Amino acid sequence: MAKFLAKLLGCTLPSKGASPMFESTSHSRVGLKASTKQKTTIFSTLANEKSLPDCKKEQQWKPSMYSSITPICFASPLLEKPVGKESMPQTPPFSAMFDSSGYNRNLYQSADDSCGGLYYHDNNLLSGSLEALIQHLVPNVDYYPDRTYIFTFLLSSRLFMHPYELMAKVCHLCVEHQRLSDPNSDKNQIRKIAPKILQLLTEWTETFPYDFRDERMMRNLKDLAHRIASGEEQTYRKNVQQMIQCLIRKLAALSQYEEVLAKISSTSTDRLTVLKTKPQSIQRDIITVCSDPYTLAQQLTHIELERLNYIGPEEFVQAFVQKGPLDNDKSCYSERKKTRNLEAYVEWFNRLSYLVATEICMPVKKKHRARMIEYFIDVARECFNIGNFNSLMAIISGMNMSPVSRLKKTWAKVKTAKFDVLEHQMDPSSNFYNYRTALRGAAQRSLTAHSSREKIVIPFFSLLIKDIYFLNEGCANRLPNGHVNFEKFWELAKQVSEFMTWKQVECPFERDRKILQYLLTVPVFSEDALYLASYESEGPENHIEKDRWKSLRSSLLGRV
Repeated sequence: MAKFLAKLLGCTLPSKGASPMFESTSHSRVGLKASTKQKTTIFSTLANEKSLPDCKKEQQWKPSMYSSITPICFASPLLEKPVGKESMPQTPPFSAMFDSSGYNRNLYQSADDSCGGLYYHDNNLLSGSLEALIQHLVPNVDYYPDRTYIFTFLLSSRLFMHPYELMAKVCHLCVEHQRLSDPNSDKNQIRKIAPKILQLLTEWTETFPYDFRDERMMRNLKDLAHRIASGEEQTYRKNVQQMIQCLIRKLAALSQYEEVLAKISSTSTDRLTVLKTKPQSIQRDIITVCSDPYTLAQQLTHIELERLNYIGPEEFVQAFVQKGPLDNDKSCYSERKKTRNLEAYVEWFNRLSYLVATEICMPVKKKHRARMIEYFIDVARECFNIGNFNSLMAIISGMNMSPVSRLKKTWAKVKTAKFDVLEHQMDPSSNFYNYRTALRGAAQRSLTAHSSREKIVIPFFSLLIKDIYFLNEGCANRLPNGHVNFEKFWELAKQVSEFMTWKQVECPFERDRKILQYLLTVPVFSEDALYLASYESEGPENHIEKDRWKSLRSSLLGRV
């Protein structure tokens, strides 16, 4: 994971002749200038209060190209905020909490600067002790935490403790403070608090379901749910069963997705190996599989949204968790680093870059290579129009790899005006100013969309990770007085909540399984094979290239 993170954080759009964005650290890369400016964002609908029908429409599980599991629903009604005096200030929804100008200054009705170990300034929650923040998470008869606070704390708390440790504390507070274990406790009070505890558990399982792959989490969840369901109310038992069944199905879908990814990875073959066993004349290329660049851009969008959908919001935080010097649990570091879906998405970017380079370098004839370059330029342009910036950047990255960019005779036959425009849009200068402007435009279009196609926003993923990384590194997790720096985590939650909105979009384009299969499984050249194919197409220009060509022919083809 450390190597993965180092590669990811050292990458930007390569100029012509550079290596692909996520390749080994031995290759030179252009540095990314960190920016501390707050960028305009789209705010998640995750925290908006909605009716049950609306939630059901939005939270339907999306059928996967990798599976045929029956769709399930993770929606549950949100509790009405309790009437009367609340014991703690309420947290506003994301739409009120976050805007492009900063924090709302009229968030809380409390005039106190501190409340039970929580510190407020201008009515904003800025910090608090970890214990106070945990207590702020747990509902009581007169209080239920707002969804924005739940999301923000569950997201950021893993920087301080394991999710199973937090769940144990929450269970203890619910059982002991609300006297759920006392058979003589007031049934009226239990009837008031039980649905709130159930709602908290439901929000946790829906928003951070991957936490419950840990048996300790599932054990605590079932124990607390059993206490709630053991009362007289049949409704609670039904809701508890529905919550656990939905969680289990969600985790089963994830396991199936991971199995397919592992299968694809295990059967991957280097394209050069295939060329040795099959004559090139009978092999397919991308144009024979999909002659229409617009259709290919749509199928790429299917893959992007599919893989985005499986990335949990916690993976953005867990990618940067480091083991503390006083932490004696040797498994702590590895357990927290559950970022496999995030890494799989980055690997997809690499694959697409290499696929583009392979398809360009493979043809023997110059005119066919030029046609392939123009084809991918059209695909990239359509990706830009769709709002699929990640595929766009992967295609540009592939065309800028050294084995492709050195094909000067091929590029001389290409009309590059459209490619120059795309490169300008993704120019890394001024901290990707042009791209960020285009992203804001796509985000605004998504907010006012009249069709599902207009809702698509697929960000350049490595830059999203970098923004979150710099936010995490640029601000301390704790203040000098030991309080958790919650102001930082509001901002972190705001950035991750954008992603939560974007990943829930349904892909409106019709699937083409033949094209998807090709994109996901066709063998691609290794870097050495790309150089060899490039030299075979257009001979070495200097002694260094000539020596490398001879070396590659000897090692890869067994020729002198």
